[in-house]
Amino acid sequence: MQALVVDDSETIRLILKEHLKKMGFEVTEAANGRQALEALKGMATADLVLVDWNMPEMDGVSFVRAVRAQPAYASLPLLMVTTNAELSQVSVALEAGANEYIMKPFTKDILQNKLELLGFLQV
Repeated sequence: MQALVVDDSETIRLILKEHLKKMGFEVTEAANGRQALEALKGMATADLVLVDWNMPEMDGVSFVRAVRAQPAYASLPLLMVTTNAELSQVSVALEAGANEYIMKPFTKDILQNKLELLGFLQV
């Protein structure tokens, strides 16, 4: 399974990468939405994208909209991982095309639960 982790924080990328590797994913990283779009094009397959909201150059919601505008990625699971915790912001992300939403800080168990909901892990 191939995952793309998009976050401007190197620390958050490292944490997500380590958790995902333990769950059987190979991980590609990007520091913002623009880099992520390029990384996505360069990946042979992408099974999952975890994306932060607040990033320079292209934020997470803009990235989600750009991905959803491409028919090839219509079914690609997109998981927002962000500090934006207000219900209205959750709605914006989901309406843009995100499949799930995780609030920072998060635990490995929270991430695992979301991946189970998306059908990646056995319950």
